[in-house]
Amino acid sequence: MGEREKRDWIPLLLLLPTLIYLIAFLGYPLIETFILAFTSDQGALGNFKRLTATGEFWEALRNTLLITAVIVPLQLGFALMLALFINMKFKGYTFILYIISIPLALSDVSASLMSYTIFAPMGYLNKLLMNLHIIDRPIYFFGFTYQTREFWVIVLTEVWRATPLVFVIILAGLQAVNKEYLEAADIFGFSRWQKFTRIILPLLKPSILSALLIRTLFAFQIFGVVWLLAGRDIPILAGEAYYWQTEVNNSNVACTYGLVIALVSLIISWAYLTFLKPGHLEGEVTE
Repeated sequence: MGEREKRDWIPLLLLLPTLIYLIAFLGYPLIETFILAFTSDQGALGNFKRLTATGEFWEALRNTLLITAVIVPLQLGFALMLALFINMKFKGYTFILYIISIPLALSDVSASLMSYTIFAPMGYLNKLLMNLHIIDRPIYFFGFTYQTREFWVIVLTEVWRATPLVFVIILAGLQAVNKEYLEAADIFGFSRWQKFTRIILPLLKPSILSALLIRTLFAFQIFGVVWLLAGRDIPILAGEAYYWQTEVNNSNVACTYGLVIALVSLIISWAYLTFLKPGHLEGEVTE
């Protein structure tokens, strides 16, 4: 083998560990998921028919979409305001930046346990309110009877836990905005609102699209926070997949739930990339 042929093989050898990892930990499980999902006594689509024929599936789908529709806009709005605030680079802004970024180090399990210690019947919130004589008895946030309260505790937990991720992406986009645009806007007498709507926001579209796509996909696959705080009181798609796998020991239905999650995630990704695709950065700045 010549020296040139050896050099041609080097990139393939360097990629080999990655290819082995992808095949072993992604490719094989994905193939097995398809096989199990389409294996049923009622035919290839038997598991899908079984899902759609029950109210549990539709309730889980509705709850998953509802949670996603509530937390993603809230996270985007809070992240945008925080990014604009931090981008002012006032004295001590780095300290606030570190405070905002703390939840990035927490897992969904840790965040859920922290929320539970706050909102539990004898948690910090109830103890504080009773010590201040605002309430006489604990306020219950968890349990099948209090599904609405559970829902909003889940929303608060997710917004606090995952907003920093959106914040970091948008802040990076803000810092990449060409300062010459803003200086020109000052010369032409643009107000802060005009600079935001006509210059900053159009140039932030790629960052906003990336943040929206990542957070929507993660929100649609939410599991740990909901399962630990509400269990099956608020059924979600990922939670039902876990339930069918661990409690019912039915891998076929669990894999079917997994494929449904993957399918809806692909549809969401396609919708974002199709309808929110940013144009050329220079051309997006309105005159």
